[in-house]
Amino acid sequence: MDDIYREADIVSLHIPLTEETRSLINLDFITRMEQKFYLINTSRGKTVQTQAVVDALQSAKISGACLDVLDIEKPSFEMEEVEDTAFTTLCEMKNVILSPHVAGWTIESYEKLSSVLADKILSDFRA
Repeated sequence: MDDIYREADIVSLHIPLTEETRSLINLDFITRMEQKFYLINTSRGKTVQTQAVVDALQSAKISGACLDVLDIEKPSFEMEEVEDTAFTTLCEMKNVILSPHVAGWTIESYEKLSSVLADKILSDFRA
């Protein structure tokens, strides 16, 4: 981690949510970064504390963020039914890109998913 704190210009998360990774990107992590950096999270929302990211974006410690997931998502990937000012702030920032938990989707994965679903539906009709 010391190399990351010292050298990283971009921090891109591709990790599962475990006890070790929960809130990995928090105020302590951000403070330890020796230079401004870009944050990309395409893993799990709860690996990043959204409010810490908002604060770091506002202070320019984080140069920009691309977030495919947020810590306010339910395990089913639906948004919590709460008024979240951090989310509202992220939506208004010009140096933030938000996507709806689809970063892992490709044309190929979408075609495969569609094919598997079609096969399951057709197998019900054949039975």
